[in-house]
Amino acid sequence: MNSSLVAYDDSDSDTETGKAENLSLSSRETRLASFAMNPIQYFAPVGLANKATYKMHNVENTASIDTSIICEGAPAYKVQANNRDLATVYPWKEYSNQAEMLSGNGSFSQKRVHQDKIVAIKGIRPYIPKRLRQEETCKVYEKKESEAQLSRRSIPGEQISTEVSEFIKPYLGSKYKSTEIPRNLVFQMSKHSGPVNKVQWCPVQGWSHMLLSASMDKTFKIWNAVDTGCCLKTYSCHSCAVRTAQWSLCGRRILSGGFDSMLHLTDVETGTQVFSSKNEFRISTLKFHLSEPNIFICGGFSPEVKAWDIRNCKVIKVYKAAVQQTLDILFLPEGKEFLTSTDAVSRDSADRTIIAWDFHSAAKISNQIFHERYTCPSLTLHPREPAFVAQTNGNYMALFSTQRPYRINKRKRYEGHKVEGFAVGCEFSPDGTLLVTGSSEGKIFFYNYHTARIIHTLSAHNQACVSATFHPVLPSLLATCDWAGDIKIWQ
Repeated sequence: MNSSLVAYDDSDSDTETGKAENLSLSSRETRLASFAMNPIQYFAPVGLANKATYKMHNVENTASIDTSIICEGAPAYKVQANNRDLATVYPWKEYSNQAEMLSGNGSFSQKRVHQDKIVAIKGIRPYIPKRLRQEETCKVYEKKESEAQLSRRSIPGEQISTEVSEFIKPYLGSKYKSTEIPRNLVFQMSKHSGPVNKVQWCPVQGWSHMLLSASMDKTFKIWNAVDTGCCLKTYSCHSCAVRTAQWSLCGRRILSGGFDSMLHLTDVETGTQVFSSKNEFRISTLKFHLSEPNIFICGGFSPEVKAWDIRNCKVIKVYKAAVQQTLDILFLPEGKEFLTSTDAVSRDSADRTIIAWDFHSAAKISNQIFHERYTCPSLTLHPREPAFVAQTNGNYMALFSTQRPYRINKRKRYEGHKVEGFAVGCEFSPDGTLLVTGSSEGKIFFYNYHTARIIHTLSAHNQACVSATFHPVLPSLLATCDWAGDIKIWQ
């Protein structure tokens, strides 16, 4: 079957198309001309509550018979309505509607411009890493504390003088000189009604005129032990004996623990408790971390030693050992490791008497440090050399290395004083040349660190002297306390 292709002439259609285009162009020109002759102002209704009224105008085109109806104010009102609807449906994107009064073809049209802007949705918080959250919490906490302290300073009668003592000013900023043996009694303070367990100078050099004392009379006190020798403030937040107390690194708070199993962090100026918690055992020792001012470790009548964070009032680490009591805690340099002395002794040797711990992992590093059959009531760190000293109930002090495996120095033994079961403390002078200790007889013994010989003996108290500490700035200034409740300052 033959198929043929037939060509159709569409010249008519092209002609019609050209005519239509000519008509549209002419209509555009006519509308522009009519609009120029009859300008119209568009406006939006004043309030949403009032009903908008629009005037209808008939605009006649001069070149055509058609009539167009225009509503005044409608385009602007519709733009506002669109904005509200889009903001409700898409809260995370912003839409801006722009009304073109005149478009290229002369008609009134609305143009929607889309802009992508990320806006946080209400009720959904972005994820913040734990480290950043803790830093932010710490900043807010410190800011609140600083504001509270500024407000407290304006209250008369509720603040302790933090002015630098005239005796301390000449020594600030200068290198510590050599320590001399104190021989003269400067102050004797007898406000405590029970034995004084510990005395400690404020660690801030500008405020080091203040001395802290913890007593068995359920209180701890702050003294001006450089200028006047008077008691500045008494704190009675414990219901039983206060076994230990320690300054915070900033010098504005005091951490205390006692036989009521309570932990208190007290503001020095106001006496209010910043942190309080009930512990599971009676507390006998407390120590702040060397580089983390918000973390401390406590031990007592329990096989456990706990690390606390005062920012959230929670226990962050637990260190367990097969002992009955922790006597003292000592952080080694950098704070990555610490030592605990316990009451674990056997008939012929002492196992677990001194235990070395890893602070972060809570793992035991070593428990075979001291092998003699005496407990160690106190530990102290040398300020300049990698060594520490342990006070023993064998009436001598043993010297150890702070580096693993914490070997004992068998060539040096500081002996000649008596301990006899008292929790007698010992301490190095700031330059590390002298080692001072109390005794059950009330005497103070000064040892040469390098030779281990007794340099001087001071008959200071009538009862057992359990604590002696050198001033951190003033050379040869010493504070001591005894079992009778007396505190004495020597120079």
